[in-house]
Amino acid sequence: MSEQKAFSLDIKDNGVAVITIDVPGESMNTLKDTFADEVGRLMNRLEGDSDIKGVVFISGKPGSFIAGADINMINDCETAADAESLARKGQAMFDRIEQLEVPVVAAINGACLGGGLELAMACHVRVCSDNPKTQLGLPEVQLGLLPGSGGTQRLPQLVGVQQGITMMLTGKQLRAKQALKAGLVDEVVPQSILLDAAMKHALSAKPKKKKAPLKGISKVLEATAYGRNIIYKKAAEQAQKKAQGNYPAIDKIIDTVRIGVEKGREAGLDKEARSFGELAMTPQSYQLRQIFFATTEMKKETGADGVKPADIHRVGVLGGGLMGGGIAYVTAAKAGLPARIKDISHEGITHALHYSYERLNKKVKRKHMRRAELEKTMLSLSGTLDYSGFERVDVVIEAVFEDLELKQKMVADIEQHAKPETIFATNTSSLPITQIAAKAQRPQNVIGLHYFSPVDKMPLAEIITHEGTSPETIATTVALAKKQGKTPIVVKDGAGFFVNRILAPYMNEAARLVLAGEPIEHVDKALVKFGFPVGPITLLDEVGIDVGAKVAAILRKELGERFEPPAAFDKLIDDERKGKKNQKGFYQYGKGVKGKPVDSSVYSLLGIEPKQNLDREAVAELCVLPMLNEAAYCLQEGIIRSARDGDIGSVFGIGFPPFRGGPFRYMDEIGIGALVTKLKTLAEQRGDRYQPAPLLVEMAEQQRRFY
Repeated sequence: MSEQKAFSLDIKDNGVAVITIDVPGESMNTLKDTFADEVGRLMNRLEGDSDIKGVVFISGKPGSFIAGADINMINDCETAADAESLARKGQAMFDRIEQLEVPVVAAINGACLGGGLELAMACHVRVCSDNPKTQLGLPEVQLGLLPGSGGTQRLPQLVGVQQGITMMLTGKQLRAKQALKAGLVDEVVPQSILLDAAMKHALSAKPKKKKAPLKGISKVLEATAYGRNIIYKKAAEQAQKKAQGNYPAIDKIIDTVRIGVEKGREAGLDKEARSFGELAMTPQSYQLRQIFFATTEMKKETGADGVKPADIHRVGVLGGGLMGGGIAYVTAAKAGLPARIKDISHEGITHALHYSYERLNKKVKRKHMRRAELEKTMLSLSGTLDYSGFERVDVVIEAVFEDLELKQKMVADIEQHAKPETIFATNTSSLPITQIAAKAQRPQNVIGLHYFSPVDKMPLAEIITHEGTSPETIATTVALAKKQGKTPIVVKDGAGFFVNRILAPYMNEAARLVLAGEPIEHVDKALVKFGFPVGPITLLDEVGIDVGAKVAAILRKELGERFEPPAAFDKLIDDERKGKKNQKGFYQYGKGVKGKPVDSSVYSLLGIEPKQNLDREAVAELCVLPMLNEAAYCLQEGIIRSARDGDIGSVFGIGFPPFRGGPFRYMDEIGIGALVTKLKTLAEQRGDRYQPAPLLVEMAEQQRRFY
């Protein structure tokens, strides 16, 4: 039996060689190290056949051109030299494609990312479909890497230095029309005529190298070495302001582009390969790759072993507030499912519908979506003041006020008005699911589905099970969350579930440091430098000080003294300080306020004289260690199923620094023994809340790791 090939060649009667990329046994095409010989043989054939008039690369998989290179190749590299060799192999392969004497065309439909875009850029012409799934980008920075097969050199040549650097530093993906405007593709056509359009280009004269379509200030700056130096400098400043020096790939990307533009492609490619090798060996890239593998693994899981999810055709949403509106939006716009919103007022329904319209209309204005798609999505949303239509829904997602009696009434109402098998998913952030299901006739259908605000942007969803939740309910809810574009983790019922539970000790310690006199902005900057997207005090203002106080009280009641909040909430709430939502919190808000200055009146309210006593590293450690400790408690108690789930939940739910891999990988990095020693020392100095979790003590004694 002959070995299945990833690249098949079909020479048409008109002399065009069509190369179809279809990696056997995979749902998406990815480039593998083992393809080098196969492509080499293909190139020999093309170079040696004078009857071939042009070449077209096209995918045999619907909705996917090439999604990138197989990341396992990098994991298999033991040294920087191994990874550098991998990059040079890719460079050589794509150089051969570029050097073919006949026109070479990439016919792109679907994801064209990383190594896939590097292959497409080595072609002389790029034609792509107007399919919404068609997206082009170089997202290697998200794995702590840079493009290693010529991408750092070809992208700036096609779209300009500024646009090229921006795309590589952010991992930004362009849709078809954006790519056309930027100069990345030459033509956008309907998917049905993609191959015909590509063959037409393949039979034309081989195009000369095009210049990037620059206008205005970009054209002026990129015309001189002085102007380009301004671009390099500004790009580094802006990127590092956000990255806080935690991502070495940033400087290497800018430097590699600079060398290629100023000293020539050969020097640029050499720098690219060496930098790729060096970055592949950094701890940051290692941890980012582990997150990638973990999320890829989770996508294949149902949440309940061996159980298939039930089909979902319609979804009901209870409550038209901010959360309800967001849930209805991701259900209709991302999952493509009709959503029926029930509220007690017409205003609530109008608000929820407007929430979706606003977001869809933005996409239309940015040309990410056609007006017809907006109208079709809006038609899948409907509202009601009673339960009419709920007899047809398969899942009901409840997003009403955090009131136990009200939520129990919602369960009873749905059991009365919906089908016997309809799932009741509650979006509670603090109330135990066991209590919400306590009076249910069909407790097996009750589950928690905890979204994070804003729903359309936050990637995590916690699927919370109580003892009576059926495996099919779990699998179906996980499937729905995935359709909505979420990364779901299944957690056991308990106060705060997982994400809010590990967040609380972190926030409490930050507040204690402020009460001890550490300046507010110093505490926030310390944790941003550590790698969090925002500091804990800023986060408290964003979430709402009143919400923080309510959650803190519930956690203290359910979990004991370890969760005792610092005695500041009462004074803040008595002073009507709720944070950003009423423009009165730890920071100043409102018109005329530039930047993000601290509201210094909060110090006098709390009776504090601010003075910095601790350095940033000490501040970060005092806040982060209780979070790590609580994560270990959650694993010990079975709140989360694995260290992997805890890491995914922390990175996607609260922005735990991805380059540190999540709490459990970070604990492994510190060393469990060293962590236990630190916690015991802090417990003596600062109180029993720092006492290490029994699981950590046991692991330290046995010299075990989480991974």
